Amino acid sequence: MIKVIVNGCNGQMGKEVIRALQNNNEIILVGQTGRNDNLKTEIKLKNADVVVDFTNPSSAYDNIISILECGAHAVVGTTGINDSQKSSIDKLAKQKNKAVLLAPNFSIGAILMMKFAAEAARYMPYVEIVEYHHDKKADSPSGTAIHTAEYINSIVKTTKAPVVNSKELFDSASQGAKIGNIRIHSIRLPGFVASQEVILGENGQTLKIRHDTINRESFIPGIMLAIKEIPKHVGLIYGLENFL
Repeated sequence: MIKVIVNGCNGQMGKEVIRALQNNNEIILVGQTGRNDNLKTEIKLKNADVVVDFTNPSSAYDNIISILECGAHAVVGTTGINDSQKSSIDKLAKQKNKAVLLAPNFSIGAILMMKFAAEAARYMPYVEIVEYHHDKKADSPSGTAIHTAEYINSIVKTTKAPVVNSKELFDSASQGAKIGNIRIHSIRLPGFVASQEVILGENGQTLKIRHDTINRESFIPGIMLAIKEIPKHVGLIYGLENFL
């Protein structure tokens, strides 16, 4: 049995993970921690194998370091980890013979969206991403959008930037942020959970590949898969697709 602590137990995603773990025969929930709890103490007390972290970008890095220092693996759905922090995490994880999964999205459908979009971009190399999230989301653009753009760029080395004649009228970029030649547009409105569409263009045609998260239950199969797979790995793993 894999012993798991859920960190961020009072958040919407944390509560969803706890409900799922309470009905799982292969994984045992041994602890629930929130902002006012001592994560290190709980890991050592419960001898946890894996900590699932759904907290806040401002605390995610420190949480991961604490998890590794206490000898547990980390499955992290919190975004906002920069490249320098990823390098430090990978180094420490290897020293501790543990693994950290940073997953911008745990939905199997979202992973398929990224893979289909990368394949399509081989033939339609003009790409933009529009992502939709609830208005309480802590960061922008979403980790999923960033990861999608990075993934497409890694597969298709020659995505193209369209020739845009529109003059920008505002200081902020109305035409989107850019990763390589791929623009990203972020929508924040009440009513959304998480949705994203990748729009591919070519002369005379467009193709849209869209994924909609209707509720947070969609993330549970991916999280369960990650918990079961993470003990087999060492170091930093970026993206759930590496476990599929």
